[in-house]
Amino acid sequence: MNPNVAKCLVVSSVLVADGMMTDDEREFLNELIADFALTDEERRTVIELEGIDEAQAIVAQLPEVERREIVERLVDAASADAKLSPHEVAAIKKVTAALKL
Repeated sequence: MNPNVAKCLVVSSVLVADGMMTDDEREFLNELIADFALTDEERRTVIELEGIDEAQAIVAQLPEVERREIVERLVDAASADAKLSPHEVAAIKKVTAALKL
């Protein structure tokens, strides 16, 4: 798994933390996937959350500046629908701690 797929997977995991993904959140994820130019197979992996544990381990090894960018994207993603659920906040905190930030 490459780092871009891992980043998208981590973002996707936060988006579904509250048990649903709104249209705005889905659009945010689709734009992120397009920004990273993921293949159709990589896109499927992200949407189906395949390999999330591996993804978190990969993202945790990235340079600090990239890990901070991911946390910013997590907050932006979770806020995409103008609602930040307690589950999304908890997921962001969990990822932030795993990234040692």
